[in-house]
Formats: sequence, C-alpha cells, structure tokens
Amino acid sequence: MVRDMTSGSIPRHLIAYSVPLVLGSLFQLTYNAVDSMIVGRFIGKEALAAVGTCSPVMNIIILGISGICIGASVLMSNFFGARQMEQLKRELATTAVFGVYFSAAVAALGMLAAGGLLRALYVPMEVLPIAAAYLRIIFLGAPFTFFYNAVSSALKSVGDSKTPLKFLAFCSVLNGLMDIILIGGLGFGIICSAATTVIAEALSAILCIVYVYRRIPELQLSPAEFRIDGGLLKQTLQYGGVTALQQSCQPIGKLLIQGAVNPLGVDVMAAFNAVTRVDDYAFTPEQSIAAGITTFVAQNSGAKKEERIRSGFRAGLLLEFLYWMVICAAAFCLREPIMRLFVTGADAGVVEVGSRYLGIMAFFYILPASTNGMQGYFRGRKNMKLTLLGTFIQTSLRVIFVYLLTPRYGIVGIPFACAIGWTVMLLVEIPCYFWI
Repeated sequence: MVRDMTSGSIPRHLIAYSVPLVLGSLFQLTYNAVDSMIVGRFIGKEALAAVGTCSPVMNIIILGISGICIGASVLMSNFFGARQMEQLKRELATTAVFGVYFSAAVAALGMLAAGGLLRALYVPMEVLPIAAAYLRIIFLGAPFTFFYNAVSSALKSVGDSKTPLKFLAFCSVLNGLMDIILIGGLGFGIICSAATTVIAEALSAILCIVYVYRRIPELQLSPAEFRIDGGLLKQTLQYGGVTALQQSCQPIGKLLIQGAVNPLGVDVMAAFNAVTRVDDYAFTPEQSIAAGITTFVAQNSGAKKEERIRSGFRAGLLLEFLYWMVICAAAFCLREPIMRLFVTGADAGVVEVGSRYLGIMAFFYILPASTNGMQGYFRGRKNMKLTLLGTFIQTSLRVIFVYLLTPRYGIVGIPFACAIGWTVMLLVEIPCYFWI
C-alpha cells in the first residue's frame, strides 16, 4: 500500500511504517539464529565457527548493495513527495540496469577471492575449507540480493514497508524448513545451508517484482524504460556510493574484529558467532526504525515541510528508546538460556563466554539506538557524507580498542570497545544536527 507521509498523523505514519520493518527484521533474525542453531547442533561447532567467520564478509556484500539501494530510495522518496512520478520511474530503471552489471561483478570477484580473504583473517585450518566453500556459494546469490533490495527500496520509497517483508518472511520460513529437513533430517552439510539461503534470496526478489507489476502502477516499467539516465546514475552513486561505504564500514570493522577473535580459539569463535546473532536483534530493528525516519524526512523534504520533519525526527528517536528498553531486558535476563540454544551441553565454555558478553552489551544497546536515529535523519536530508564520517569514526575506534582490550580481557572487551566508538560518534553528530 502506498503511504504519503507529507500529511496526517506523524506518530501514526512512523509506527505504521516502522513496525512492519522491525517485525520483519526480528523474523529474519530469528531465522538467522535458527540457521546457526541447526548448523551448530547438527553439523558441529566447527561449522558454527565457519559460518560465523563468513558472516562479516557476507554482511559487507549485503550492506554494500543495500547502501546503493538506500541512496536510490532517498531520491525516489524525494520524487514521490514532490509528485514527480516520471523521475521516480527513471530512477528505478537506472538502479535496476546498473544493478545487473554491479551484482554480476560482485559475484565473480567474490568467487575468486573467497579463499584468500579467509586466510588473511587467520581462519584456523580445521575451519578454512568448509568456510571457503560456504562463502563462494553465498557470493553467487549477490544478483538476487541486489534485486530484492532495489525493488524493496522502491516500495518503501512510496510508503509500502509491509509487502517486501511479507515475502522475505515467507522465504525465510521456507529456508528454515529446507534446513531442518536437509540438514537436521537428512544430514547434509554446510554447503546445503548456503544453497538454501541463495534459493530464498532468489524467491524473495521474484515475488517482489511480480507484486509490483500486479499492484503498484507508480513503479511499473515498460521494456523501453529500462535504460540508464546518466544524470540520475551520477546522483544515485553520489548518495548511494557514500551510503554503501558507510554501510560497509560496520562489517569491515566486524571483519577486522573477527581477525582479533579467531586466534582465541574455536570456542570463542563459536561464542562470538552466537552473541553477534543476539546483537543483531538490537542493531537491525534499530536500523529499521531509522529507515522509517529516513523515508519520512525524505518525503517531507521533497514537500518542503520543515516543522513536520523536526517533529517526525523526535518521534522516531522515542521509538528507538522504547525498543532499546525491550531488547536490553531480554538480552540481560535471558543471556544464559539464549546461549544454550546454540550449542550442546558438552560446550559449556561457549555458553559461559557468550553470557558474560551479553550481560555487558545489553546496557550499551541504547547507544546504537541513538546513532541510528541520527543517521536516519541525515540520510533523509541527503547528508550522506556526515553519516559516513560518523560511522567511520565509530568503526575505527571500535576496532582499535578491540585489539587493545581483547588480548587482556578476551571477548568481554568487545562491548566496551563498541561503547567507546558509539559515544564518540554521538559527540560528533549531535552538534552537527543543531548546527545544520
């Protein structure tokens, strides 16, 4: 359903737009966690460690692609708010055609570089072969990831946040069922886990495209319209390229952090994979609320409604705070039962290490809630350079302090390193907000 956020109740628009994104994120994260549980319980902790060490690389692909699509979405939201429907279609066509070439290049380069990249991360030899095989198959899914994100961003730009997430939820359930049957029931290995993930990505993209051509005339393109507009491509890469760099900073930082975790042993690697799944329950929904702020701000910027933008931003920050209260209580109170879901009783060391991490990190989740809200506002204002600067500062400090703290304190040094990075990021962004 198309949603015009330039008029009507601000809280109602933000809640109606953001809540489906948050619920969809939680659903997807639940699938990811279940996938890790299936891998850890039915294949072994080495496979769990392999998937964990591949996760930062996978996130670089996903967030790099989604960064470009977010940049395109900001432009499309502006055009929709200003009622420039022809420009909206041109932007969608430009993004789609560019995506064909871009995602194919990502898939090809990733297939070639997978093994060398994992060796550079000091992945232990008992994990390296299965991790490399898993990662190569994931790279093959890059084109499907791009097209799902592109069409999903187009739908969100016109206020429809529910539909793409319904399709993603359906495909995640299908993916989970395939994993349970093929891995848990029939005993297939880690290659099967990667293949089912790619199949789910492809189906999500196809369903979104079919829906657009049946229900959303504002986004329907004829064959003749599939061409690149040079001016719009330049703007898309200007905003999307900076956003892709900003989005990629986090997984690049996590990749470097993984390099500090890997020498600590397989138990710590497995624990870190498990706790980062829990971290995602904080970060990803907070980013979903920020996406609602971005769309709201972008549409109202196109309509030139400044006071409405400020009111919407305040409402968005309140939603971020309320979500933090929920996830903090859940992560802190249930930290040990959560960790036991990922491993068998024989791996008590993994549970103990992960529980100590979550007991500290739960209280720090308020910081990314605040930084994500700020980032959502700046993206909606097309101020992508400031979002990149803030993320670069945060990521750099986090990585530096991880390498300083983990040799002495182990995995529990990571939450404090993250908190330092988020705090400095806020000290930069809050004055910039008032100055701008």
